[in-house]
Amino acid sequence: MSSGSTAVDVSPVGALLRACRREPVDYTPVWFMRQAGRSLPEYRASRAGTRMLEACRDPALVCELTLQPVRRHGVDAAILFSDIMVPLAAAGIELDITPGVGPVVARPVRDRADVAAIRPLVASDVDFVAEAVRLVVRELGPVPLIGFAGAPFTLASYLIEGGPSREHARTKALMYGDPPLWHALLGRLAEITLEFLRVQVAAGASAVQLFDSWAGALSDVDYRRFVAPHSAAVLSGLAAQFPDVPRIHFGVGTAELLPAMAAAGATVMGVDWRTPLDVASARIGPSCAVQGNLDPAVLFAPWPVVETEVRRVLHEGSAAPGHVFNLGHGVLPETDPDVLTRVVDLVHETSARP
Repeated sequence: MSSGSTAVDVSPVGALLRACRREPVDYTPVWFMRQAGRSLPEYRASRAGTRMLEACRDPALVCELTLQPVRRHGVDAAILFSDIMVPLAAAGIELDITPGVGPVVARPVRDRADVAAIRPLVASDVDFVAEAVRLVVRELGPVPLIGFAGAPFTLASYLIEGGPSREHARTKALMYGDPPLWHALLGRLAEITLEFLRVQVAAGASAVQLFDSWAGALSDVDYRRFVAPHSAAVLSGLAAQFPDVPRIHFGVGTAELLPAMAAAGATVMGVDWRTPLDVASARIGPSCAVQGNLDPAVLFAPWPVVETEVRRVLHEGSAAPGHVFNLGHGVLPETDPDVLTRVVDLVHETSARP
């Protein structure tokens, strides 16, 4: 399921997993965050009339949406079509994913009673996710599937704010003002996240990505004190049960947090577009591969500009012990899918080892 003129490694391990494990590869693997999404006309047709959470609970639809970008673009990995709020909804939290807004929580967390009301997630709560993973893996063949979840801090920010926030003021107020309550909340969210990832890996996902989308709102000191222990509980807990499964850790605006995020238990650090990959790798050290980090907005530029930027990212990524080409955040909805396909071909052709 790969495109381009270069030979493709279709061994049981494959280029994506080899790069994640900092092993030699025949070419740099590539996939895109949000590759299964609104940039694809077939996605829009498949999702028509179906709300987000409803779509995430339909294994057959999840399978179709997950496979679409692999068929179209020839990427080296699929990522499960889902949403970071799925395990929270499955654990009984009343929420919705509102078009044009994002997650909206009916009863934001404000006190100890609210935290106590968040029950643990058990595998049977997300049977539909396990079924979807099995369907996808059967269809993908040698192409690996990446499972994913939201990190405790990012989930907490939605639960406390009641929805998306630019300033995270309520979140930080609780974090600073009541550390015991804060750690109780993130501890419960870490348990939920870990179980959600376990279900995906047990069903056949070959790698996972932990999205801490809003961690960049924190200082390094606050991240290490208030967040890192809980992300580490997720990543180390997964490693204890599935030591060979690569663990990708990603956040936006996290240049100063990269060493701390890597130390939380990542084997691959996702890097947004603000930090060159060679600089990021030097900060992180040799124990992690890197993933990224083309600015998604570059895809709207003329092709010669896109080509130049892709080659730059490949060159900077070559300084790391392993590199998975990706965007520095998700595919924007207005992106031309044909440009994404051309980027995949260019990455494969340019990075092919003789």
